[in-house]
Amino acid sequence: MLLPWISGLGAGMALLHLLQKLLFPYFWKDLWFLLKVIRCGIRIKLNRRKGELVTVLDKFLSQAQKQPRKPFIVYEGDIYTYEDVDRRSSRVARAFLNHSALEKGDTVALLMSNEPDFVHVWFGLAKLGCVVAFLNSNIRSTSLLHCIRSCEPRALVVGADLLEAVEEILPSLPEDISVWAVKDSVPRGIISLKEKLSTASDKPVPRSHHAAWNLKTPSLYIFTSGTTGLPKAAVITQLQALNGAAGLWAFGCTSDDIIYITLPLYHSSAAILGIGGCIELGATCVLKKKFSASQFWNDCKKYNVTVFQYIGEICRYLCKQPKREGEKDHKVRLAVGNGVRSDVWREFLDRFGNIKMCELYGATEGNICFMNHTGKIGAVGRTNFFYKLFFTFDLIKYDFQKDEPFRNEQGWCSHVKKGEPGLLISRVNEKNPFFGYVGNKKHTEKKLLRDVFKKGDVYFNTGDLMVQDHENFLYFHDRIGDTFRWKGENIATTEVSDIIGMLDFIQESNVYGVAVPGKDGNNRDIQTKEVSVGARRIQSIENF
Repeated sequence: MLLPWISGLGAGMALLHLLQKLLFPYFWKDLWFLLKVIRCGIRIKLNRRKGELVTVLDKFLSQAQKQPRKPFIVYEGDIYTYEDVDRRSSRVARAFLNHSALEKGDTVALLMSNEPDFVHVWFGLAKLGCVVAFLNSNIRSTSLLHCIRSCEPRALVVGADLLEAVEEILPSLPEDISVWAVKDSVPRGIISLKEKLSTASDKPVPRSHHAAWNLKTPSLYIFTSGTTGLPKAAVITQLQALNGAAGLWAFGCTSDDIIYITLPLYHSSAAILGIGGCIELGATCVLKKKFSASQFWNDCKKYNVTVFQYIGEICRYLCKQPKREGEKDHKVRLAVGNGVRSDVWREFLDRFGNIKMCELYGATEGNICFMNHTGKIGAVGRTNFFYKLFFTFDLIKYDFQKDEPFRNEQGWCSHVKKGEPGLLISRVNEKNPFFGYVGNKKHTEKKLLRDVFKKGDVYFNTGDLMVQDHENFLYFHDRIGDTFRWKGENIATTEVSDIIGMLDFIQESNVYGVAVPGKDGNNRDIQTKEVSVGARRIQSIENF
């Protein structure tokens, strides 16, 4: 009697398993990833209920206490332990306490290249409760001056190798901004931070200086190039920084991993996902001053790298390198980043071995992100019933002639069908707020769409066209607005046009990205541009 029942139960279970594999092949992966997201949220809420507002800085201080001797940063062969970085950053904080009038909540702009002192200064200022504004180390002159003015800092800290860029604009800086350089000998009008550090104590700074009022207070300002005009400073709150720092953990990284960071620290990817992610894990990062395709795999082998961060160009540059023996002889198991094309993705795996590519999508200032936790080639992420419980997003029709979302006769936006490109928009609400940009509220308002599907609703306009397939995977399609890629940066053509227009013999200029035969890229990944100036046409290559 019992045997047939057991056999029937076994057959039923096998049938259910087969149906699940056929109809819901990603169910368990989706569920497992969802549980990770829930766990992260629960942890933050529990701390709130206890009255503890734990920030990324607090997590770093905790790691420095738990594992002081563990390497945190490896840079050009030198090792900086968690304790080293804690002490050095405390010295930075003490130097500013003793020699400046900085107060909690003040903004300090930071212009530095990838180096340990970037982290020391960042954390030192954070220990004083300051908001740190990361400046792009590639910008100069008018653009640099604009960025500094727009974030209204009380002070500016500059690295030794970038001091010349600041000297160029020094006479135009607001008088109430003190300029500090991480250098011994400095010109008149600039304070030597290195000199102040030599006499500063490394005694811990009281937590009262940096304790967050709430998790929605600003932690960082990170500049985005956007699709129009000069860069804008996106507000990164303590909560956003915490969520971003959990990214490596969500993809399966552990405290035993060694993470290779070649991306610039002034970007959210390297700073929040990379450095913040290492802190979340208690892991070690190998920091590179600048990405080098020829040195990349040698570094990975030398430092036993297990995870690296990428943007699409990095994978493409690595694939362009001459083939060598032993290219699969490394310990790298994960690569985390965004923007790699499907063809490059396949070539990269074929050539360099079984590395799980963890593609993700998310704008610096955005209130939505996608993470490709399944490893599906080409996809930036995946949506499902579980995901929709936490994030409300839609893909809507876009009118390219009017350069705005399409609206029907009733004035409402329309969804696209699966397989069709649509503008990605994300619902703005208490659960998923949009904090906007520093200063001019007009820039923040321009990123919002109102009365989209009903009166009163508000959505964040990502500016990106996406495609959702029938398996609910999402793919990046294109970016609206006129931009091109330059060495991993999004550049607005209007910004280039404005610079050209400063020449006294130019009456009018129009800059646009075009595909050029024989060169990689398209309108969102251009290395070669044509610049139309009046009736004349100039062709410029690589670093116009």
